[in-house]
Amino acid sequence: MAERRKKGSGSIRQRKDGRWEGRVIVGYDDKGKPIQKSVFGKSKTECNQKLKLLKDDTVAVAGRLPSQAKPNMKLGEWMDMWYQYYGKIGVSVTTQDSYKNYIYKHIIVDIGHLQLDQVTQKNIQDYYERLKVGGRLVRQDIFGEGVSDRMVRGIHAMIRKALEKANNEGLIPTNPAIGCKIPPKKAREMEILTHEEIQRFIIQAAYDGYYELFLLEFATGMRRGEICGLQWIDLDFDSGELKIRRQVVSVDDGVIVKKPKTKGSVRTVILDASLLRVLYELKQKSESQWIFPSPVKNDSPLNPQTVYRKTQQILERAQCKKVRFHDLRHTFATMSLENGMDIKTLSNMIGHSSVATTLDIYSHITDEMLKNASRTIDRGIGKATNSRPENEIEITMKKEVAPPPQVDFEAYKGKIRKSGTGGIYKLNDHLYEGRYTPTNAYGKRESCNVYAKTYEECEVKLEEMIAKKRAEIAAEKERLKAMQTA
Repeated sequence: MAERRKKGSGSIRQRKDGRWEGRVIVGYDDKGKPIQKSVFGKSKTECNQKLKLLKDDTVAVAGRLPSQAKPNMKLGEWMDMWYQYYGKIGVSVTTQDSYKNYIYKHIIVDIGHLQLDQVTQKNIQDYYERLKVGGRLVRQDIFGEGVSDRMVRGIHAMIRKALEKANNEGLIPTNPAIGCKIPPKKAREMEILTHEEIQRFIIQAAYDGYYELFLLEFATGMRRGEICGLQWIDLDFDSGELKIRRQVVSVDDGVIVKKPKTKGSVRTVILDASLLRVLYELKQKSESQWIFPSPVKNDSPLNPQTVYRKTQQILERAQCKKVRFHDLRHTFATMSLENGMDIKTLSNMIGHSSVATTLDIYSHITDEMLKNASRTIDRGIGKATNSRPENEIEITMKKEVAPPPQVDFEAYKGKIRKSGTGGIYKLNDHLYEGRYTPTNAYGKRESCNVYAKTYEECEVKLEEMIAKKRAEIAAEKERLKAMQTA
C-alpha cells in the first residue's frame, strides 16, 4: 500500500512518458480558486527534491508559512506577508484596496518597526489613539486631523485577523489585538430629500444632462454601482422589466464590472410607462451597450465616482441639503412605504438579503405607519360618537395624501465662458481642473490641464497656461513657416 502524503505537502505521480511530476498548491487567484505549480524529474527522488524547494518558497492550502516567516520579524513585514498570502484571497477588489491603504499607508508607517512577537496590547491601543488624534492623511482642512471611528474599526478588524493568523501558526503566543477598546459602531443618521427638494434636484439634473439616471434612481432606489452597470439588454420595453444583474466598482486604474454581492441583489424591477418612454427616447440617441456610458469611453460604463461627484454638484446647485447618493435610495424607500408599499415588496425591489434587513433600516417609518393605521382604526371604531361629520374626516384624509405642489425653480446654469478660454470642472470638494484644448501648429487638437484647490486659483492658473500655450503654438508656427520659405 502506497504511503499517504501529509496534507499540504503536494502530490507526486509518474507520467506515461516515464517522467515523475510533482504538484503543489502555491496560492489562490482573485476568485479564491487554488493555483497549482508543477515540477518534473527523471526519478521520484529528483522530483521530490524539486517539490521540496518549490514548497519552501510558497504557501500551501494547509496553512504553511513562507520560509521567511519568523517570530522576530518586523510587524510591517508580517502585515505585508499576511496580505499577499492570505488577506487578499477571496475578498472583493474594494476590500483589497482598503487593506492596502491600511497596511502600507498607516500601519507600516507607524508601528511597522515593532518586532512581531513583542507587540503588546498597549502598542496597538496607543496606535489607535494616535489615529484618532492625527492619523488623517488627506482632506485635513475639511474633516480634521483624526481619522473616522469607522476607519479605526476597519484597521482593528484587519490587524486582529493578521495577528490571529500569526498566533495560529505559532509565531506569537497570544493575539494582542484581542481586548483592545475601539470606537462603538454608530448607525449613520438617515437623511432623505423632501418632495420639494426632489423636484428641484430633477430640474437641475435635467439641465446638467443626468435627468434619466436620477429619475430612474428615484423610481427604483438602486445602488450606485448597480445603476452604472445597467445595459440595454437588461430592459424589456414591452413588459417594463428591468433586470439588475451586475455592478460597477471604481478602482485605482478605472472601473471593473462584477456580479452583485448577494443573491438578493440580483433582481427584476418593473418600470411604469412614463419612465419607459423617457428611457426609450434615451436609447434612440445611444450608440453604447450601456444605458449610462462613460462620457470618455462610449464602450465603458459610467464610473460610480463620477455619479457621486455629480450628485453633490446637483444638490448644491438645486439648493438641497447635502446627502449621500445612498440617501437617494433611502428617499425612494421612505416614499414607497409612505405611499402604501408593503415591506416584503420593498425588500425585494431594493435588493436586501432579507425582510429583516429592511425592517431594521426603516423601522422608524414602519412605526409611524402603524401609528397612522391605529388612528384610522380608532376613527372607524369611534365613528358613531365622532363629533365631526363623516365627509369632513374623508376630506382631512384626502388632504394628507394630496400630491405636493410644483416648485418654482430655475436650474442653475453656471458661468458661460467665452470661446477659447477653456473650462473649469469641479472634481471633488477640494480639487478643480482647468482644461484647454487648442489646435497645435500641426493641426491636431491637444488637451492641456491645470489643477488647483479652489475655483479662483484654478482660474488664474488656467489663464496663465492658455497664454503660455498660445505663445508656444505661435512660435512653432513661425518656425515651420521659416523652414518652408528657407
